[in-house]
Amino acid sequence: MTRALNAQWHNLAFSAFIFREILDNPLEDETPQSRLKQIGMMSILYIMHQGHQALTISNITETTKLTRTGVAETVDPLVKRGLLTETFVKNSMGRGKARQFEIAPEIFEKIRNFQPT
Repeated sequence: MTRALNAQWHNLAFSAFIFREILDNPLEDETPQSRLKQIGMMSILYIMHQGHQALTISNITETTKLTRTGVAETVDPLVKRGLLTETFVKNSMGRGKARQFEIAPEIFEKIRNFQPT
């Protein structure tokens, strides 16, 4: 039971942190619609992260059914905000580069303070 409760606290803390970070710190020329899309995208990426899925453009497009451009338009501001880190890895065919993302480890450090001990 304690483990399930800790998971719920972690999920709530993550959601609250992302919500506040995005809404309280708008980027220049950013629309409210863009901020809402970013909150939704972070929720999807968090679920994918928990499922141990690689956060690549291809995997995200497969999950969301967005176009590659649509994913990039939503993910790029998250990288700019520092909520995601971006690396380049070999693509699934072993040649060329693919963008891979990770939820910034600092987020997990910060939300650890929200959780009861």
